[in-house]
Amino acid sequence: MTRDDKVLILILSGKSDANISFADLRSLLIRLGFSERIRSSHHIFTKDGVEEILNLQPKVGKAKPYQVKQVRNVISKYRLGDSDG
Repeated sequence: MTRDDKVLILILSGKSDANISFADLRSLLIRLGFSERIRSSHHIFTKDGVEEILNLQPKVGKAKPYQVKQVRNVISKYRLGDSDG
């Protein structure tokens, strides 16, 4: 099981939204096929076939809990964790 797999399980469980590393979340989104654009501290993720645009900012090395919830909702809605999206 890779680190991205562990992060995906942690995000989908919804039990640790405040303890997700921003670097781990970013790595997972890139592995799931999202493109990243950076504007100042904003990391903007888009993916063909996904309506939502994810705009994430790190906070002292961690992802913000409400943004982890947004990512979880997108992953669930589009079933992106299933065989790498």
